[in-house]
Amino acid sequence: MRFDRVFALICRHLYLYRRSPPRLAEIFFWPLLDLIVWGFVTLYLRNYALPQFISFFLGALILWDILFRAQQGISVSFLEEVWARNLPNLFVSPMRPSELLAALMTISVVKLLLAGVVSGLVAWWAYSFNLWVLGLSLVPFVLNLMVMGWAIGIVTMATILRFGQEAEMMAWGLAFLVQPVSAVFYPVSVLPGWLQPIALAMPSTHVFEGMRHVIETRQIPLDHLWIAAGLNAIYVTLAIALFYRNLRVVREKGLLIRSGSQ
Repeated sequence: MRFDRVFALICRHLYLYRRSPPRLAEIFFWPLLDLIVWGFVTLYLRNYALPQFISFFLGALILWDILFRAQQGISVSFLEEVWARNLPNLFVSPMRPSELLAALMTISVVKLLLAGVVSGLVAWWAYSFNLWVLGLSLVPFVLNLMVMGWAIGIVTMATILRFGQEAEMMAWGLAFLVQPVSAVFYPVSVLPGWLQPIALAMPSTHVFEGMRHVIETRQIPLDHLWIAAGLNAIYVTLAIALFYRNLRVVREKGLLIRSGSQ
């Protein structure tokens, strides 16, 4: 892997944000809009719910946005190449697929840090919610959500690569397909019995269950964190394998030009 090529692609995307205020605003707009709207809802319901309700809800909202932004950092950055009709140029260049993935993952981290810091500060200022109430467990929680977001983003990228721009809606919709079974705003126990095993197969479920456990007991649920890490390792491996498989298929069938020029 050549890090100079990875760095070049990272700079190519960061320059887009430097010269495009609407792109830069998009990083902050949706997280802040969700936080403001649902933050006021939690303030209204605080007197009628559990004492920890506002912490549960705002913590879940911020952590979910971490997963979503990690996924968007890969899939939307890849779509930038599709929209610019730059895919053929990328794949005929010396850049390897692994270097492309490394660059897109790094871009997602940059976007994630920007959105996460701003959301955390707004939650503290507007709703007196300190995300660091999770303590050191916040770090493995965030890492697990970020890796799951990468897995979803790579699957999205592989699908767009194979089927072209007609599949680009997955960049915004795929993450929300797993949200109902991720126990983001409610515990797994409220799900129907047949749905609970599916929920427990999601790394995000163990992160959000662990988050609620930390807020209630101030103890880090190591079992949830290890299960989430193990599931993430499996899903990321499968996602990367799908990406390489689809890349081979589009090259063999000559679909790369079509995917990059629609």
